[in-house]
Amino acid sequence: MGQFKYVTNRTLQNKAGELKGKIRVLVKADSDTAEVDYVCPECENGEHAEQEWKKPFSIKCSKCGGAIKLRKLKDEIKKDKKKR
Repeated sequence: MGQFKYVTNRTLQNKAGELKGKIRVLVKADSDTAEVDYVCPECENGEHAEQEWKKPFSIKCSKCGGAIKLRKLKDEIKKDKKKR
């Protein structure tokens, strides 16, 4: 991970709780720009985008306007455990 300061590759749930989307975010070590490949969990639009990197990270789907927010992984794990 030496050439990147942030890397993630996740599946995303839509509002109905279905795993319909995914997102991959790469931020190079010498950059403040996130390279994002996503499939929107709501409308299933796939796209590549670049935008400023900041935490908490979110991006808006260019087709439906839905917000795709990346939560901390440990917060996602806690939420999943509560559902079980």
